[in-house]
Amino acid sequence: MKPLQTIELLAPAKNAEYGMAAIDHGADAVYIGAESFGARAAAGNPIEDIAMLCNYAHLFGARVYVTVNTIVYDEEVEKTAELLKKLREIHVDAVLVQDMAIMKLAEEGRVPPMVFHASTQTDNRTAEKVDWLHSMGFKRVVLARELSVEEIAAIHKAVPGAELEVFVHGALCVSYSGVCYASQHCFKRSANRGECAQFCRLSFDLKDADGHVIEKSRHLLSLKDMCQIDSLEKMMAAGATSFKIEGRLKDLAYVKNVTAAYSKRLDEIVKKNSQRYRRASSGQSNCLFTPNLEKTFHRGYTSYFLNGRQPHIFSPDTPKVMGEFVGKVKEIRTHSFNVAGTASFANGDGLCFINDRRELEGFRVNRAEGNRLFPLAMPKGLCSGTALYRNNDQEFERLMKKQTAERKMALELTLVETESGFELRAGHISVHMEAEKQTAMKSQRENIERQLSKLGGTPYYCQAVHTVPENFRCFVPSSLLADMRRQLVEKLSRCRVADHEKALEKEMENALKTTETASLYKVVEIGEEYRKFPYLYNISNRLAERFYREKGMERAADAFELMSAASARDADEPLIMQCRHCIKYSLGYCTKKGGRQPQWCEPLFLSLPDGRHFRLEFKCNECQMNVYGNQ
Repeated sequence: MKPLQTIELLAPAKNAEYGMAAIDHGADAVYIGAESFGARAAAGNPIEDIAMLCNYAHLFGARVYVTVNTIVYDEEVEKTAELLKKLREIHVDAVLVQDMAIMKLAEEGRVPPMVFHASTQTDNRTAEKVDWLHSMGFKRVVLARELSVEEIAAIHKAVPGAELEVFVHGALCVSYSGVCYASQHCFKRSANRGECAQFCRLSFDLKDADGHVIEKSRHLLSLKDMCQIDSLEKMMAAGATSFKIEGRLKDLAYVKNVTAAYSKRLDEIVKKNSQRYRRASSGQSNCLFTPNLEKTFHRGYTSYFLNGRQPHIFSPDTPKVMGEFVGKVKEIRTHSFNVAGTASFANGDGLCFINDRRELEGFRVNRAEGNRLFPLAMPKGLCSGTALYRNNDQEFERLMKKQTAERKMALELTLVETESGFELRAGHISVHMEAEKQTAMKSQRENIERQLSKLGGTPYYCQAVHTVPENFRCFVPSSLLADMRRQLVEKLSRCRVADHEKALEKEMENALKTTETASLYKVVEIGEEYRKFPYLYNISNRLAERFYREKGMERAADAFELMSAASARDADEPLIMQCRHCIKYSLGYCTKKGGRQPQWCEPLFLSLPDGRHFRLEFKCNECQMNVYGNQ
């Protein structure tokens, strides 16, 4: 029989508390930033906290992945090596990597054997790139968010040995990850160093070659948020095995709600396809609320390119959170208005709408009387028929501050009479206690079941209690049963964690063997841009440069962050973004896709209020839009 495909729900962890909450709400794995080099400068964590999270996760067979996915500079290489050694000591399950210096450290034995995942920052959009990375020793590759389900399937078919991780929910970068230099170019803040300044959320004018304004003050690079909850099964069929929720900077309510929603859907799919799939961790998450993806932070949802190029993937009016649609304004009075719809409201709710200037306008509900709302101050732009959205739901927020889930694993307990006392077993784990035996005057079955089933406050619940012999006639004090139960639970938990980490050690030893063949392979380029702008390889230290040269690279170049002013000038217009999102298409002017014929003169430019402008290049043969920096 073909083995079951393991399916993993991967949730974000801003810190250990968030990581444990994600596991409680159904995550099979979490990813968390270490104290440095984690691609989110504001989401670092001390080693001790990550160790605590590992211990909790491994109890359920869940995994902890640590992001070490920034580029590093020469003076940071040794610090990175020391960090990796510490992560190995606390038994993290894998490390997400962008900088190939880390792989060179592994090749040279300067860090212990570890499992490496290729971060989406390594720009993973072709089968050739995934194959190359897999040959370098990466067990898993995190695919670009832009890929269609057909592209995912083609990559899996071409490289069946590589685990494929895909994003399913959360904020979208408009550029392919790892090849966005807009923040560095404009604000000296490197996205590849975890300091993205969110250039793509800014407001631009769109101008043509003659300076005519086509669009005024619009967020033309700001995308809606991804939501693939209705496409999980087709992504599983395509070969994806890990489903990643974005959001290491999001709040705890987001982590709980989104994780629970996706876990519930995956459970439904796995149950329906029990001969094909299984979840990657143990235990059942019992949610004490109804997950609702409309209730937490989002800018509107899109399936992005999973089903091919789609309209309405961007959010040009605002980059801010809109929230759930709650109805339309019906009647306006001096200090209040009512809403046509089925939503219920609470005092303190935050509502918003797009006004007639195409700007997001928000307000707070001071008092709610049914569907009649009394704002703290009546918003000026509100009119009858306006669509309203709730971006802060007071009732839901209050609910999410409570305990909202518990995760339990089933136990079958067996109480055995021995020569010198009693033994309590759960599978192959047992505890023995010596005790004098007394024949009971009546059946002890009810008390034994009651005492052994008291597993509250533990990660277990009692599925069944058995006795050996079946007609158990010994009197066992309740205190003795309680002691045996407590000792068994503690021993079982220790063994579960130890077994997980023992299996992980074997996995890590095998991971090192893979990297020994890496020198047989050549560097893979993605498009002509990699030849024209070799800084796209993000080589920021001498060790990474040596790695690439040994793999066949003929012309290594400094990362964009290391380019001198003279080098930047030599590059003419630097390429600062590669996007599958196309402004021309989104505005309805792609004639290849049935759009209207534009009347402007290309090239087009995005302009900021301070006068900086950025040329757009539409590579229609590749369905790609490039953004070039101003000089």
